[in-house]
Amino acid sequence: MFLVTNRVQLRSLDMSDAAEFYAWSCDRDVTQFSLSSYAYPQSQTDISTWLSSINDNSKCVSLGICCAESGKLIGYAGIASISTLNRSGEYFILIGDKSYWGKGIGTEVTKVISDYGFNTLGLHRIELTAYANNPSAIRAYEKAGYVHEGVKKQSGYRNGKFVDKVMMAVLAIDWQGIS
Repeated sequence: MFLVTNRVQLRSLDMSDAAEFYAWSCDRDVTQFSLSSYAYPQSQTDISTWLSSINDNSKCVSLGICCAESGKLIGYAGIASISTLNRSGEYFILIGDKSYWGKGIGTEVTKVISDYGFNTLGLHRIELTAYANNPSAIRAYEKAGYVHEGVKKQSGYRNGKFVDKVMMAVLAIDWQGIS
């Protein structure tokens, strides 16, 4: 599967991506706001095992983010916890290559994957959580059309302290006016 914008191509993840994922997992700057699984050391074998099963999960769409110009893998994003009954899912993104931070890639990818979720998967709602102390991510989600729904008080633990998470979402009916 390929989703393409001017600056990125989104493709299925592959076993050959393990080296990049391993390098990202070793960089605390990259993983500080990510899934809790990154909080613990992982071997390249662990990451390869995860990658070998990722495309088999029917409740999750995970795509590699590649630079359109070079083809280099720079991150991954997708929709997890897809509920066909509720027609909903949870958006996620990690841009592992720090040289692509602050360039609007997060907003661009969020828009294209959200559009895929609504117009291809037929979702009604896509939600996400972002650490309250990650204003860049929150801004990117706002620019992509997500709205604040609330705060999960002290629901994450990072760097020795509990941190709030901001809950955000967008509905299909609202997306039609955004996209």
